[in-house]
Amino acid sequence: MSLHSLFLSSPAFFLTVVGLLGLLIGSFLNVVILRLPTMLENQWKRDCKAWLEGDVGASEPTDRPFNLILPGSHCPHCEHKITVLENIPLISYLILRGRCSECRTPISVQYPLVEALSATLALLAVWHFGYSWQSAAALLLTWALVALSVIDIRTGLLPDIITLPFLWLGLLLNIEGMYCDLSSSVLGAVFGYLSLWSIYQLFKRLTGKEGMGYGDFKLLALLGAWLGWQHLPLIVILSSFLGTAVGIGLIYFKKHDRNTPIPFGPYLAGAGWIAMLWGDRITNTYFRYSLD
Repeated sequence: MSLHSLFLSSPAFFLTVVGLLGLLIGSFLNVVILRLPTMLENQWKRDCKAWLEGDVGASEPTDRPFNLILPGSHCPHCEHKITVLENIPLISYLILRGRCSECRTPISVQYPLVEALSATLALLAVWHFGYSWQSAAALLLTWALVALSVIDIRTGLLPDIITLPFLWLGLLLNIEGMYCDLSSSVLGAVFGYLSLWSIYQLFKRLTGKEGMGYGDFKLLALLGAWLGWQHLPLIVILSSFLGTAVGIGLIYFKKHDRNTPIPFGPYLAGAGWIAMLWGDRITNTYFRYSLD
């Protein structure tokens, strides 16, 4: 029996494979989340140095390689190299009790949380779409949104190197109408970007402050390209509601400084993911009860 036939005949086996894959991808996403911002910063510094010094060289010959592969995973405190057994998603964290096996320094809870979140969201996505190409694409978008959200929380960045390729991928997938028709996808990308850009410009002119970053515009354009312009109002309303609720909670319970910016990317990403799975149902329910 082929793997394709096995997935079709045994949904439980299919979900198990997706869950395990989600854990493995979550482990890789932790590497992306931690290293990609530093990689981008290093590249920006090299570009600035080359421009200021008129030197076209990309980097110094003595630079140590730093990318998603090198150096190998290690403890940031004692440089202990993480073994294969210590790198098993979730299980190794529980066995080690959240501490480095060498120096006993606490390991960030981000690692198991990202792994668990990646697996859980993956399972929900394939449960919704079933064994289909829609599920495969939804998994890619889900994991990209997880990475973007955590990077934004940690650094305030929404890297173009993730956002823009997924924007174009959304347009390509909808040529054949995977999630919406192509015209809705194109308009979703355009209106997604311009809507937040317009709010940004208006807010800046009224207050002299920047209310959000350009990465937020591109993220909403990405979601519009995948889901169509029809889902943009729901995404904006949901993300604004979530952002406001969390912001008030942080200010009230944790005495968060009102002048300290709160990343908006995670709320856009969360609202977009919800809209991908249940957007039509939420919208139809709203109109059904609002018109009664």
